Amino acid sequence: MSTISDNIKSLSEREVRIISGLEFNHMYYFTREDIAKHFQKQNKLNYAIHRLISKKRIIKLNKNKYYLVPIKAQTGKWSDNPFIIADEICNGKSYYIGGWAAANYWRLTEQIPMKMEIYTNKRNGTMKILSNNFIFRKTTKKRIDNAVTQKVKDHAFKILDKKEAKEWLKSKNF
Repeated sequence: MSTISDNIKSLSEREVRIISGLEFNHMYYFTREDIAKHFQKQNKLNYAIHRLISKKRIIKLNKNKYYLVPIKAQTGKWSDNPFIIADEICNGKSYYIGGWAAANYWRLTEQIPMKMEIYTNKRNGTMKILSNNFIFRKTTKKRIDNAVTQKVKDHAFKILDKKEAKEWLKSKNF
């Protein structure tokens, strides 16, 4: 079993500087531009990101955004609120959280969802980030515009409104 000191020892001096700088500034979600100042060349930045991903110190969320696994995560395992992760994956735009996650959020069911459905007009498929499973489903811009904004831990996210979540739940015909 590895310890936190083993995890830090496997990091280069530059990697420790990057991780500690991000963590010190509470930038657990960051972009390539946020760490570009540590590099003179783009290929060095690309290589460092690749190494940090392979060392499980960062997790790729989308084309340009990453999640920092804090140094204080002794085993390299960490988690965050799935509503925040969903918002960060979508860069806060053109999405809403629906399905069982929305029904549970609005207290329409006590069932805790095993996966989170993210409705967007940009992508399909599934993604596992940290301990969360996300399913992306296509929808219309109109439905996205009808989503409501809520907050968790001072972080805004978009979710199906309570009335529509109630309708969705009724459509499941138990």
